Amino acid sequence: MTTQEPTQPTDYAGLFRLDGRRAVVVGGGGGIGRESALALAAHGAHVVCADRDLKAAEESASLAPGLSAYALDVLDAEAVDRAAADLGPVDILVFTAATNVRKRLLDYTSEEFDRVVALNLRASFDLVRAFGRGMAERGRGSIIGFSSIRAVTVEPGQGVYAATKAGLVQLARTAAAELGPSGVRVNTIAPGVVATPLTAQIRAVPEWSAAYADKSALGRWSRPDELAGAVVYLASDASSFVTGSQLFVDGGWTAIDGRYTPPS
Repeated sequence: MTTQEPTQPTDYAGLFRLDGRRAVVVGGGGGIGRESALALAAHGAHVVCADRDLKAAEESASLAPGLSAYALDVLDAEAVDRAAADLGPVDILVFTAATNVRKRLLDYTSEEFDRVVALNLRASFDLVRAFGRGMAERGRGSIIGFSSIRAVTVEPGQGVYAATKAGLVQLARTAAAELGPSGVRVNTIAPGVVATPLTAQIRAVPEWSAAYADKSALGRWSRPDELAGAVVYLASDASSFVTGSQLFVDGGWTAIDGRYTPPS
């Protein structure tokens, strides 16, 4: 084993800076994606907010300098390939888009299964492949996908969603192994319960909302902006030796035994 010694003192003050780098945030029209885009731009990156809802992406882009909007439906594999070509060299890819159908497995339809898998897993595969190829050719890049605590913890009614998030983690780990020699890092972030449109169904029921909040060590739901620091970290040189990892930002959810079983 060899140790690479730094040729000059490390600029710790600038370790999180992203000046001169180009980022694409898929799902940048709102929620975690919007906050991630704003955080990356605040650290100097030029950020493309890509979203199926172009108006929402434009709203995100209007919130700060260094942001632009791009219409992208990640369910269209050809559109994903076009985006990778249209947007030019990309140093950072973040993707947050996901969906969930809350049903027990015996009640799931094939159409619902395909819909969840298509957005949560197949689209992730297409994004990693389309943008990762260019990164590998240029010898640098950071890819950040959003998994979930459901990648490692399950509850009745979230089996298919959990399977896709576990699949995403393994997809990212494999991409990290395959693209690492080319200088590309691939990681995932696993949020706990976050107040976004995806969780609106839970938060609309007071008993559910309180029970989910109590499950974390901090006793509350997280805000979308509380995930942005992890995104900046994994995008920046602060994490230059981090790849193939899953970073939990879950308020201690996975540190606590037991869970709440919703009424059927």
